[in-house]
Amino acid sequence: MAGTALLLCLPSCKNNVSSAIDNACRECFPDGEPGAAVLVMSGDKIIFDKGYGIADIDTKEPVTGETMFNVASISKQFTSVAVLQLASQGLISLEDSLSKYFPEYSDPLWKKVRIKHLLSHSSGIPDARGGMPRERKVFADESVALEYLDTLTRLHFAPGTAYEYINPTFVLLGRLVERISGKQFTEYVKEHIFHPAGMDKTCYFSPEAIIPNMAHGYEYADVEEMPEERTAGVSEGHKDWYEYDYGEETFFATRPDGGIYSSTHEFVLWEKALRASLQGKEGSILPSGYLQDAMSPHIKVSDSRWSGYQNRPDTWYGYGWFIEGKGLIYHTGDNGGFKALVAREPSKDIMIAIFSCRADWDRYDLWKKIASAL
Repeated sequence: MAGTALLLCLPSCKNNVSSAIDNACRECFPDGEPGAAVLVMSGDKIIFDKGYGIADIDTKEPVTGETMFNVASISKQFTSVAVLQLASQGLISLEDSLSKYFPEYSDPLWKKVRIKHLLSHSSGIPDARGGMPRERKVFADESVALEYLDTLTRLHFAPGTAYEYINPTFVLLGRLVERISGKQFTEYVKEHIFHPAGMDKTCYFSPEAIIPNMAHGYEYADVEEMPEERTAGVSEGHKDWYEYDYGEETFFATRPDGGIYSSTHEFVLWEKALRASLQGKEGSILPSGYLQDAMSPHIKVSDSRWSGYQNRPDTWYGYGWFIEGKGLIYHTGDNGGFKALVAREPSKDIMIAIFSCRADWDRYDLWKKIASAL
């Protein structure tokens, strides 16, 4: 009898979990507004998979698990895996100094900075891109993002001694992949990471790219609060949803640090590829030891005086992932109107992915509510 009662309870319990997650998501992503795709995976099964709101204000296309979002800095883990693949093949060492591969950077400081420091946001290299005109930054590519490094003569701190989250160092890692592999960075990742993982729809942004099911990023704002170049065609004094991605936000077109467009359904394939690699299965995208190292603490994030990004209690950075508490592995993404989170909790075999095209929601509050429902 007890066993029968338990079996009868299971569908009800599952419905309660789904209902709790759905209610929390609806509070953040109302109907008819820019929304989000939310997916929860437990074990090898998807237990929640739903879209909210719309992906495109003009077409009113609804968000689904197939909607392609800019996942922003979640892209960094793919850059890290590309670098670690080269290291696993003996083509580079993470202990190598940057001067070995970038002789054009002649200042002695480059002998102190190692590849591992770029991967862990502990290089001490400052982000000094702010001096150029905003219009140039809005359409900037990788070359523009890196051009200040030619004249760099100082570090914020000795490499490996502190955490400062910056994007240009991951752009530099993309350039490293190109120099070692002889391939364009995006082509290398497509061939050696996306394709083996089965992520055939995932891609990098470019101004010319046509991305099926692509969402736009949006913000709710008054034209009077916008930079001048964003006000064309907008009625003065009108507060509404406005597109906020390429052409409106700076450095949107740089790729190794944040240029991937993907869907929650595609990220299930990535999660499976990571699990296969961690288990050392045939066809892994990276040897288990390298991936375990990437998901291990390398530099303390908490209380860093240099960076506020994800500066939360008991938080560290690995190589392309944040590690919080006892094994919570995650990364966030923020770019224009896009906001994203992918969190893995290996001890419970759970993965939560939230990709949105609006940035006005509390990521940690929603994360906490979904985790509590589980």
